[in-house]
Amino acid sequence: MIDVALHGIIRRWHIRDQIPLREIARRLGISRNTVRRYLRSEVREPAYADRQTTSAIDKYALQLSSWLKTEAGKIVSSDEA
Repeated sequence: MIDVALHGIIRRWHIRDQIPLREIARRLGISRNTVRRYLRSEVREPAYADRQTTSAIDKYALQLSSWLKTEAGKIVSSDEA
């Protein structure tokens, strides 16, 4: 099983910092073949679903909207008078 964090470190060192495979293997204490295998693999960080959060006022939304409609009606009717 490929560790996602280790995979990220290896890819970052090799691609961005251009550190040779041998040096990466030495720094991490793993085989050069393991480093090579990590670089060839297509492991990506897991994509988590967005959290479905509710607002604190969601349970009052219907009541609030009815109040706003009522108040909006009062303002319009007072302008006409």
